[in-house]
Amino acid sequence: MRPRTDRGMALLEVLVALAILSGAGLALLDPVTAGLRAERESRERERVLAVEDRVLTALTLLTRTELDRRLGRHPIGELMADIQRPERTLYRIAVAEQQSPEGEDLLAVVDRREPSSCP
Repeated sequence: MRPRTDRGMALLEVLVALAILSGAGLALLDPVTAGLRAERESRERERVLAVEDRVLTALTLLTRTELDRRLGRHPIGELMADIQRPERTLYRIAVAEQQSPEGEDLLAVVDRREPSSCP
C-alpha cells in the first residue's frame, strides 16, 4: 500500500498535464486564427482584383472618342477609374478601389490611332 503522502499525487500530475496541454492549445490558437484571417482577406482581395480586371478590360476596348469623353477620374461601382492621355494617341487607364484611390491596383496603356481619312 502507498504511504499517505502519495494519495493525491496521481490526480495532481493529471491536473498539471492538463494545464500544460491547454496552454499549448491556446498557444496554437493565435497562429490558426491569424491564418484564417489572412485567408479571408486574400479571398476578398482576389474578388476585388477580378472585378477590377473586368472593368479594366472593358475600358481598354473603348474607342478613341469614348476614351476622350471619359478622361479624368470617375467612380465605377465600388471602383475608381482614372483615364489620362499622356500623348496624342496613348491612353493610360488605371483602376483602384474607391477606399484607396491614390494607389492603383491595375493599369493599362492603350494606343488609339486617329482614324485615317484615306479610303
